[in-house]
Amino acid sequence: MTKLFEGLEQNDLARLVAPFVHFDEYESKMGKDEDVSVVSFKITSKPAGVDLVNFIEKGYEFCIDADVSAGELEDGDYLVFVEIERTKDLPKQVMSMMKDIMNLTGQKLKEWKMRIRSDEAEYELTEEKIAELIPLNAEDYRARYGSGKLDEMRTAAGIPVTTKAPKNDRTQSLRALAGIL
Repeated sequence: MTKLFEGLEQNDLARLVAPFVHFDEYESKMGKDEDVSVVSFKITSKPAGVDLVNFIEKGYEFCIDADVSAGELEDGDYLVFVEIERTKDLPKQVMSMMKDIMNLTGQKLKEWKMRIRSDEAEYELTEEKIAELIPLNAEDYRARYGSGKLDEMRTAAGIPVTTKAPKNDRTQSLRALAGIL
């Protein structure tokens, strides 16, 4: 008996994947958010999501992990999560993966948009836009979003994030007591 290996072919996922790529909307399972970017897609069924996950995991060495959501969203769709190391190569890697995904969906690049975190703004999906809008290393991530939940809440609320305490009499006395002056 021989095994039958069926892979995805051109247009197999036509009309099943929403033309939006979300960056850093969800937390990483495989590392710290500052080190790993979570790229996500919305897909209409769990079996199609499993197929896409298998396609991504087998096709891209840069993919740390891929998974489909355990449950469905309110609208009945599912999410596919792809975790990729946050490096200068991230924009090129994502666009390489997207070229193949578009082959599976029959969609054109001009149809796709991207969103970042919880921001509702939509951006053109290009390698240049990804490089411009997505932090490509841990230091840039921390500078943009902070390193703690409080900083994330401040960012979401539109409040400026300050990672250093101001210098005044109170903070200077605390620094002196802590021995960090």
